Amino acid sequence: MNRRTTIRTLVFVCLVVTVVRREGTAETQRPNVLLIAIDDLNDWVGCLGGHPLAKTPNIDRLAQRGTVFLNAHCQAPVCNPSRTSFLTGLRPSTSGVYALGSWFRSSGQWREHRTVFQHFAANGYQTLTTGKVFHARQPPEEKRTDGSEVTTWGFHGGFNPRPEKRFVPGLAHRLVDWGVYPERDEQQDDWRVADWAVEQLEKPLTQPFFLAVGFRHPHVPLYTTQKWMDLYPSDERLLPPVLETDRDDTPRFSWYLHWKLPEPRLAWVREHGEWHNKIRCYLASVSFADAMVGRVLDALEKSGQAKNTIVVLLSDHGYHLGEKTITGKNTLWDPSTHVPLVFAGPGVTAGGRCRRSAELVDVYPTLAALSGLSTPEGLDGHSLVPQLVDAAAPRPWPAITTHGPRNHGVRGERYRYIRYADGSEELYDTDADPHEWKNLATDPNHSSAKIRLAAFLPTVNAAPMDGNHSRLIEVRDGTPYWQGKPIGAKDPIPTP
Repeated sequence: MNRRTTIRTLVFVCLVVTVVRREGTAETQRPNVLLIAIDDLNDWVGCLGGHPLAKTPNIDRLAQRGTVFLNAHCQAPVCNPSRTSFLTGLRPSTSGVYALGSWFRSSGQWREHRTVFQHFAANGYQTLTTGKVFHARQPPEEKRTDGSEVTTWGFHGGFNPRPEKRFVPGLAHRLVDWGVYPERDEQQDDWRVADWAVEQLEKPLTQPFFLAVGFRHPHVPLYTTQKWMDLYPSDERLLPPVLETDRDDTPRFSWYLHWKLPEPRLAWVREHGEWHNKIRCYLASVSFADAMVGRVLDALEKSGQAKNTIVVLLSDHGYHLGEKTITGKNTLWDPSTHVPLVFAGPGVTAGGRCRRSAELVDVYPTLAALSGLSTPEGLDGHSLVPQLVDAAAPRPWPAITTHGPRNHGVRGERYRYIRYADGSEELYDTDADPHEWKNLATDPNHSSAKIRLAAFLPTVNAAPMDGNHSRLIEVRDGTPYWQGKPIGAKDPIPTP
């Protein structure tokens, strides 16, 4: 009996060890995640064809080994609400984060909400971040030290370095500037962000990682070294198509969304001879950001982890360079909402080019599904895995962008529908009118498209969370308010 018991015990121990080893192997074989977030990058990327001169070889090679979404859009055309949306999986209309100042955890409703970082950490991942992934200095410093948001914080950086004297005088905001500066790429904070990411990828792997890297270029100030400027000649090929009467058929309320913004209007950059120069500096900044992406992708390849790493590259929102007679963001039109969105790695078909509507709020559930994790309840997005397997797979949902309470743009595969807080509307047939020059909202021939897209307007429109400020127009009893002050009939009509 003793011998038989001993044999049974040994067999049981062997079985347990085998199970533990299998479970440990499965744990270490979970795919890593590398998320690359770029600031203010519109569709002026080679693989998206948004500008014929754009040079982005590194983003393009990532798209070649994965799937690029050709019709992807942000949840908000301004940094903080957009980043909050793809990190939490919640729309601005759900969270109440509409503008720059809000930290979503200041609301009791979202204090315990699990971000994508926390979801992966709860499933055995080391989570790391560097650069601008969260907005500005959010979360607060104490949250960076206690490990509750992200387990490892890297170099945060900023919009540095800056020259002693600005290149473009006459603009109020300290960041709205552009020119050739500094002398060497290595002086840029984005270079240091890439350095930190590369260092992490060079370390031995002890557990699966979720590494998020945030580059600030091409956000203003648009400073790059001369070599990136040399890629772009200053001639008429730089300029995007502009219709001088473009805003004549847009509702007055659309003008309020650009009330007193720091970015100059097209009229200003033309008057001061800066249109070509700003576009050159923007494209140069795009190419510099692409080079930093390349450094991180090269480090991933050298680490030996590329085949087991899901890579997702995105921008928080787009940027106007004269379209709709403005520069900057803060609109519900394609230049502000259309963003790069690329996935590559295990579970993703190489060479895919998906024309279905996609949105950044889909990133959280997609990464969870690709990694074999459950998807938390209550997220607003939908997994893109069917389209990552087959780019032609059907998808019933359009993309929804929100800019302030009750201002929504709904982007399907052919049409864009906009409804503002005062009830005014816009509708564009983007197949026939890719520049969105002709508002069809009152055309009965397109009423079915308007009705179809309007059905997807958010039914929840949360009140703005405390801390919302700047660039936020609200409507109260039919009167628009800016920074808490009513815009009266005697105020000048905002102009493009």
